Amino acid sequence: MIVLNHEQGSEDWLAARCGVITASRFSDARKKLAKASGDRKAGEPHGDAVRYAWLVAIETIAGQPLDDSFVTYAMRRGRDLEPQARAVYEKRTGAWVDEVSLVLTDDRRFGYSADGFRDDDGLIEVKCPLSAEKIGQVWASPETAHLEYIDQINGGLWITGRKYCDLIVYCPWLAPVGKDLFVKRIHRDEAAIEALESDLIGFMRLVDDNLSILRAPAKMSGAAKEPAAAVSA
Repeated sequence: MIVLNHEQGSEDWLAARCGVITASRFSDARKKLAKASGDRKAGEPHGDAVRYAWLVAIETIAGQPLDDSFVTYAMRRGRDLEPQARAVYEKRTGAWVDEVSLVLTDDRRFGYSADGFRDDDGLIEVKCPLSAEKIGQVWASPETAHLEYIDQINGGLWITGRKYCDLIVYCPWLAPVGKDLFVKRIHRDEAAIEALESDLIGFMRLVDDNLSILRAPAKMSGAAKEPAAAVSA
């Protein structure tokens, strides 16, 4: 395990993630077709997985990030609120959180942008949704609030080896009713992590297949060859 402390969103952080299969995209990486489509069979990689595999392969060759340069308002808001969310969480739980930027597997093929290590064996994952509907659903159905992020959370537990993750959903708009901070603890599930790891290894092979295609010697197509000399009448 390799732990880095570049500021999230910084050039160093983006560079460190380049060509890395990241936990925020694990759900895309493991997607499979639920049913046959055209000439593709059920169980083959979903279009989202195919597109992501090409992205990772090209990033690996280019040595620069290809999809993280544009920061939306929602992304910027989330990053701005994260330190506040962490401070509120620490105050109300009494926990001490160590800030961590990026955790990589030893081979640097997989990575998790951690929002913090709690104590000796925990993680925190902070979300600051902009959507009022999404915020409302967290409080309306707290038992399922983690499902949207479960692959990312299990991925973080897999890469770090930690025992649990506290999902934090922070919304200062709800402070007047005491619901600005939602916390749900997700304990390590070895069976779920094993299934995730298996799918991710399969995705890594897809990336490697793409790398083989891209690194193979180029073959000139007929259309690209020198045009034949004109024949005079």
